[in-house]
Amino acid sequence: MTREEALELVKNKIKNQNLIKHSLAVEICMKGLARNFKKDEERWGLTGLLHDIDYEETKDDANLHSVKGAEFLEKLGLDKEISEAVKTHNEAHGIAPEGNLAKSLYCVDPLTGLIVAATLVLPTKKIKDLTTDNILNRFKEKSFARGAKREIISKCSEIGLPLEEFVKICLESMKTINNQLGL
Repeated sequence: MTREEALELVKNKIKNQNLIKHSLAVEICMKGLARNFKKDEERWGLTGLLHDIDYEETKDDANLHSVKGAEFLEKLGLDKEISEAVKTHNEAHGIAPEGNLAKSLYCVDPLTGLIVAATLVLPTKKIKDLTTDNILNRFKEKSFARGAKREIISKCSEIGLPLEEFVKICLESMKTINNQLGL
């Protein structure tokens, strides 16, 4: 599947524009991590772009979210490593992600929300003005962006990255698509 086909699929299955922006943010962070690990950027990017493909269909049942998406992606012919990463990114299943692709997706998903929230409280509301230190300070504030689960983001150590470096890679990646993200 090409990136263009994946984006078309996302736009057909997801109508919420913020969820599309979230998918784009996860995609670009996954590409940044792939570059860091010298992995296939397009493949990692596709995983990020498609990770919430079933969200609108399953939003009322967290136990279905990501399972249906993984099944759908397998039927489309995407490989098992991608579908497993999609399935295990939802902590509701209690399935530990295996391998760097799945572990990266698991950690990136909530981090993008924290980065967006940290951007929106800046006076300029511009991601270009956000720093890694801003995010790390917000990370320590448990009441800030509660949905961005710190215990999941912190698992970046399992992919061999300290929190500061993980945040920096994702922030710098998201800055490259600031216009698409509306930030």
